Amino acid sequence: MKRLSYVAVIAMVAGVVVATTPSVSQAAALKCKVTKAVGHPAKVVKKPALVTSGVNGKMTLVTNCGNIVITTFGKKAPNTVHALTVLAKAGYFNASLCHRLTTSGLYVLQCGDPGASGMGGPGWQYSDENLPGSVANNYPAGTVAMANSGPNTNGSQFFLVFGDTTLNPSYTIWGQITSGLDIVKAIAAKGVVGGGGDGTPAQKIAIEKIIVS
Repeated sequence: MKRLSYVAVIAMVAGVVVATTPSVSQAAALKCKVTKAVGHPAKVVKKPALVTSGVNGKMTLVTNCGNIVITTFGKKAPNTVHALTVLAKAGYFNASLCHRLTTSGLYVLQCGDPGASGMGGPGWQYSDENLPGSVANNYPAGTVAMANSGPNTNGSQFFLVFGDTTLNPSYTIWGQITSGLDIVKAIAAKGVVGGGGDGTPAQKIAIEKIIVS
């Protein structure tokens, strides 16, 4: 299976990306607990029925580094939010690592693959929704969007944007971080394993569970 990512569009980005680099002080302030999360086989969850309407709600990512609260866009991306809600309530995301961090040109933390390889998913896919325009900074800081391997290949992987980012308008936007963006920025300030701007987060961060409300 093709790695679910946004790498393929880097060379096609339009506009100038401007973002505030996470600071050393942010990294120093981060307090993470030890987690037992490791890459593991994904829990089998039946594909939910398609929905075409929904309501806005909230998902709380309970991580070993603190809670990240997301307002979900159920009205704009009803099927995406519904699918993620079904997965979350089934415990699909429990004890799963956020496996990828990019800090150069693109400013995102990617999560949602229990196997932590960047290739995992629930075994089913669904269509894109609520795509942004093809403009600069179309994925601003705080945005939560789906990762994919092409049109209409959404599964369970998503990314948290911690600095204004420009991408091809190909990734469903399904939420906005309303609390905990500082945690994501602090993770980014720690960098990636082995250095560079794209790789495994140096500070291990795991979604212990997701609370839907």
